[in-house]
Amino acid sequence: MIKTPIPYGKQWIDDDDIKAVVEVLKSDWLTCGPKVDEFEKAIAGYCNAKYAVAFSSGTSALHGAYNALGIKQGDEVITTPLTFSATANGVVYCSGKPVFCDISPDTLNINPELVEGLITPKTKAIAIVDLAGQPCDFDAIKAIAEKHNLAIVEDAAQALGSEYKSRKVGSMADLTILSFHPVKTITSGEGGMVLTNSQEFYEKLKVFRNHGIVKKPEVGPWYYEIENLGYNYRLTDIHCALGISQLKKLDKFIERRREIVKKYQEAFANMPEIILIKEESFTKSAWHIYLVQFDLTKLKISRKEIFEQLAQMGIKCQVHHVPIHYLPFYQKTFGYKKGDFPITEQYYERAITLPLFPKLTNEEVDFVIVSVKEIINANKK
Repeated sequence: MIKTPIPYGKQWIDDDDIKAVVEVLKSDWLTCGPKVDEFEKAIAGYCNAKYAVAFSSGTSALHGAYNALGIKQGDEVITTPLTFSATANGVVYCSGKPVFCDISPDTLNINPELVEGLITPKTKAIAIVDLAGQPCDFDAIKAIAEKHNLAIVEDAAQALGSEYKSRKVGSMADLTILSFHPVKTITSGEGGMVLTNSQEFYEKLKVFRNHGIVKKPEVGPWYYEIENLGYNYRLTDIHCALGISQLKKLDKFIERRREIVKKYQEAFANMPEIILIKEESFTKSAWHIYLVQFDLTKLKISRKEIFEQLAQMGIKCQVHHVPIHYLPFYQKTFGYKKGDFPITEQYYERAITLPLFPKLTNEEVDFVIVSVKEIINANKK
């Protein structure tokens, strides 16, 4: 047993982060000031994108991205059911319909081989999700998108710092979304961002996050108009100061995450009761979370029992994610049901997210490994 429970994820805030926030608190700006612009430019530069627009959350950033594309009633966006609900919710906010596509069993990302069969005249975009930080097969998706004149939205909420064929995530899709929630690779407390190489999208995003306000200085310095509905999705200087400070440590955070994952992968590699996620050779994952599946046909206990036993040992795991088509809203509204996406469902029914964050010590990692092995070895059929 350990004295302190181990969470599945946790932020790492140091004195430099605190100092950066305090400096803003003592300044003349708390919100919508110079730190917002600085954070946007820093993230855009890191990801090799032309433009970045900060939002109040990853969810609001998704809403902004779909709005920039002009998604409206009758439009369809193809995406994965294995993601947090915000990926699909953003489509619904714009009155569009999320059309789900099953996943590849090895990477757990959307299966490109199934995407094209779901395209209809109503399809306007493909929204890919880099689950756990593992980039999707972008070239395969891009070929389909170009063939059918579709936009690509990349939900990279879990993938800041990940790479696809030596290219940073954030530099490739029409619109890429990031999240800075405390369990992500870096945090600004709450917050999100949209990256794009399109000036048109950039301008739309800035207006959308600020109530739809368009200033008209030629009429008067106070005067503005609202031509299209927007929202108050602004991020504060306080949040951005923390984000800027955290970004300086991102590469070290990722290096540590990858060290921990390497220990997990090596420890579980020869256990047939555990199915590991695959990192493709052409990707470099930032490893936001570490997902394992348990082959329950080889065990005498359920996933829930494994989860509960780990909790009793002080290991606070999680499950990512409840498939969106399981959620009552999506079943009532769009007619989805259990059985629609068998690969996603098989994954979900046997998955657990083990602890993974930079501040996790080697002693704690070893404790997680020993605990998992102990439970598995005690419950083999």
